[in-house]
Amino acid sequence: MRRARNRDRRKNRSLAGAISDDAIGPTGTPGGSYQPLTKSGTERIYAAALDVLAKVGIKNATLTVRNLALDRGCSLDAEGRLLFPKSLVEDTIAGAARDFVLHGQSAAHDIEVRDGHVHFATGGAAVKILDSHLGSYRPSTLADLYDLARLCDTLPNIQWFARPVVATDIDDWRELDLNTVYAIAKGTTKHLGSSIGLDHHVGEIVELLDLLVGREGAFHKRPFLSVHATTIVSPLSFAEDSSNVAMAAARSNMPILSQTGPQAGATAPAALAGTLVQSVAESIGALVAINLVKPGHPVIASGWPFVSDLRTGAFSGGGGEQALLSAGQAQMMRFLRLPTGVPASMADSKVPDNQAGYEKALSVVLAAMSGPDFVYESVGMLASLLGCSMEAMVIDDEMIASIRRTMRGIEVTDEKLSVDEIAETARGVGHFLGNRQTLELMESEYVYPNLADRSSPDDWVESGSQDLWQRASERVGEVLKTHFPSHISDNCDDKVRLRFPIRLPKERTRPPSLNRLHAGGN
Repeated sequence: MRRARNRDRRKNRSLAGAISDDAIGPTGTPGGSYQPLTKSGTERIYAAALDVLAKVGIKNATLTVRNLALDRGCSLDAEGRLLFPKSLVEDTIAGAARDFVLHGQSAAHDIEVRDGHVHFATGGAAVKILDSHLGSYRPSTLADLYDLARLCDTLPNIQWFARPVVATDIDDWRELDLNTVYAIAKGTTKHLGSSIGLDHHVGEIVELLDLLVGREGAFHKRPFLSVHATTIVSPLSFAEDSSNVAMAAARSNMPILSQTGPQAGATAPAALAGTLVQSVAESIGALVAINLVKPGHPVIASGWPFVSDLRTGAFSGGGGEQALLSAGQAQMMRFLRLPTGVPASMADSKVPDNQAGYEKALSVVLAAMSGPDFVYESVGMLASLLGCSMEAMVIDDEMIASIRRTMRGIEVTDEKLSVDEIAETARGVGHFLGNRQTLELMESEYVYPNLADRSSPDDWVESGSQDLWQRASERVGEVLKTHFPSHISDNCDDKVRLRFPIRLPKERTRPPSLNRLHAGGN
């Protein structure tokens, strides 16, 4: 009987946690207390990045970018590489967009991008999902993407749902782009993010999003999707398709997460400082290119410096070097006062185990403490970004709640110095458990886990001896059985399905009881 009561209590607490946890407000959580670079180090890295842009430049500029750049004082070297003068770079940085809003589908999920305020987002392009029922990985699908969006919709510490997996069951590029955006928009009211394969898909995606809202021009007024554009591939080369997508997005008033991914020891120097020089140069180069097309457009200028395991050359996301590079990149972009995001929580472990826990905690803590505007890949990612887990997603969200608590620091006030409470208790009952201050502060000063277990060993055994992965699986199951966002009307949904080749069955996006009702009506 006691075991059953404990299970019920844990289940109720778990479901309540999806709603009642302290959600991040639009301004995020203040960060910036951790700085892996000295002031001199930041200045030297920035100066070196300017030298790289001026003397090495970037190859394969698109015709649009090249012509605009040459008109603004850039030049081409003998190899056709575009060289950027220091004056143009610094003018672009000075005029770059700052302090803007990234809209949610619901205004309650609007994000205020402000210097030093940290927000947490998903992200990635995993091609496998860890199926907890099978205990193994399988290819990720469009239905998985929709389910991940629904799950994220309930996570209080995640503000931006950026596509974490690829729908590998769709081969056509156009259909993949359209269905990806449809699935994530259908699954959550938060701000959205996705890559887009080709520039001529941008207009269709804007049309799709207008239809989902039910009003032409709605997206232009409140653009709630950002495009993830790797406009520069390392080392120092423009990517034609992605550059064209970024330019089309800018013209459509779509915010841009401009990202580049130099990998230390592979596509960037093995020296961590050298990787930061290249990463900053590529981040700034992409920012300049976008601002040449549309000055002051909202851009999250993000360098995602990665790490190679130099024994094998393979990407490794879970080590201390990755944590340092992400934090260092964030510090560099804060030095320039540019909106930015960095990657973290990219565990090399294949399952949500102790290895995943320490890899994720290390990288997310350092990244968040360094103060970027966004920490990406912050939940769910495993297997060095090749895999995603719904259970890891809810576990990581709980981890971020504790990390956010550490970011708040310790508030020192006359009242919280607690001198009177110490004197009264020391002379009285001898403990603080029933103290007035204890009761007043137990919710504001402390964060309590919903999934992590703090019971005694005996109580844990009586409750079924579940580990964290099992408890997370229960949470995921409850959310996916009950949470079907209904912010998009059936009428708008039908119009989208008439206009575009949507692969996600309508029945998949409704509660089973509603499907039975529709079946009975037919």
